[in-house]
Amino acid sequence: MWNDRFSEPGFAYGTSPNDYLVSVEPRLAPGPILSMAEGEGRNAVFLAQCGHKVHGVDSSPVGLEKAQMLARDLGVSITTEVADLANFEFGTNHWAAIVSIFCHLPPPLRALCHASVVRALAPGGLFVLEAYRPEQLKFRTGGPQNHEFLVRAGDLQRELVGLEFLELTEVEREIQEGRYHNGPSATVQCLARKPE
Repeated sequence: MWNDRFSEPGFAYGTSPNDYLVSVEPRLAPGPILSMAEGEGRNAVFLAQCGHKVHGVDSSPVGLEKAQMLARDLGVSITTEVADLANFEFGTNHWAAIVSIFCHLPPPLRALCHASVVRALAPGGLFVLEAYRPEQLKFRTGGPQNHEFLVRAGDLQRELVGLEFLELTEVEREIQEGRYHNGPSATVQCLARKPE
């Protein structure tokens, strides 16, 4: 599915970064950043433009080829890795930040990845997430149509044990991100920190 979507002309979700990521970027510390389900590169390239060293992971080689193209076009460098998050080695106490923007996974895999996030963040590191909530199904303006792939704040509280929540909010907001995220949207936004 993702190779097909990313093979379409242009950028499926645009080239501008996610609004929530932009709002929290000034709080990110220097150091390596991991971007989960990076797709075509809009968020990784934005972070690189802000001076961060970014590693984007996605299952779609087509998406990551476009991410590298976007980075070159905008004069920045990112590293990318084609990997299934089910098998990806997050590491331990390594990342200054981990970013998860609209990375929707089956609940068992999501819980596994979030446990890996807690382990992989360096002390003081931040986890940034925005995801669609079940209420998004009434809007039909983007995201999975499968209820179980959608995320509530309570899910994150259970799955990110070991992090301190600096922000954890369920919001309704307007999103304009390319062809596939357009209009009123129900999301959960999370900024969480690993204690030092």
